Amino acid sequence: MSSITLLGPQFREPNLHFALRELGIEGRLVAVTAGWQEREGENDELASHVGLPVTDLALYARTEQAFARDRELQVAHRRRQARLGEMQDLYRLRLEHAKDAARELLAREGDPEILRRSRRAALGALRALDREHLRAIEREHAAFRREYRPQQRASVVRHIDELRKLIDPAAAVLIAGGHVAVLVNRLRLFDLRRLIGGKPVIAWSAGAMAIADRIVLFHDHPPQGAGNAEVFDAGLGFLEDVVPLPHAQTRLALHNHERLALFARRFAPAHCVTLDHGSALHWRGGRLRRSANAWRLSRQGALAEVRAP
Repeated sequence: MSSITLLGPQFREPNLHFALRELGIEGRLVAVTAGWQEREGENDELASHVGLPVTDLALYARTEQAFARDRELQVAHRRRQARLGEMQDLYRLRLEHAKDAARELLAREGDPEILRRSRRAALGALRALDREHLRAIEREHAAFRREYRPQQRASVVRHIDELRKLIDPAAAVLIAGGHVAVLVNRLRLFDLRRLIGGKPVIAWSAGAMAIADRIVLFHDHPPQGAGNAEVFDAGLGFLEDVVPLPHAQTRLALHNHERLALFARRFAPAHCVTLDHGSALHWRGGRLRRSANAWRLSRQGALAEVRAP
């Protein structure tokens, strides 16, 4: 992927227009708004903001059409999602205990050397659990691809052909937010990574999460649940070793240094980067080139500036 740009949320202080201008992108754009589900394609405000023609790729609607024509694929997809959901529930159960142990050890006082060994072991157990869960998820996706070969089924192939004709002449691909599971599943079904090729990609909110190599859900103060960050799915892998954190100011306890330190160490060597209103991070050729109003979580539990080399 030649050019990747991650932005913060666009609903209150949109900066997509400025990102396009800085990148020198002009001409027709294509957009993925599948994460909006039934509101997919309601992008008049988006087109008005960027001042360029925008064609929605309608991945949500296309998926519904494919499933309507291909009952076997629909049933298999639902079965896979049910299996992934059960796996996630069991992972959460194990995660809660592993996370509690790591947090307690970070807060505990005692002999520094003994504590250092225990903390390292607890963190290692947490990281091992995340890796094991992500590998299990990837095996489920691989098994689904081997058995059902979705990109070779007539119900999907015709849409892939249409999508290619829309994407090839486009100046850039925009990937909006919304429901991250719905979004990444639609992107994966139609093999958007291959169709996009080397075109510039600009993604925000759940869109930024979906194109990373893994999707991490996080919320330190959820209405329900334990508030444990969790590995949720494999992403499309447009970016490696980056964990996007949209809406970090409202979803993370940024004043809690112990929680931030544990988060950063848990997902290292990946950089956990905040994406709030006005944030912009731009990669070209796999290297970070520009950043604005974005922070990374340091291993010391502080917010550090994201700097291009």
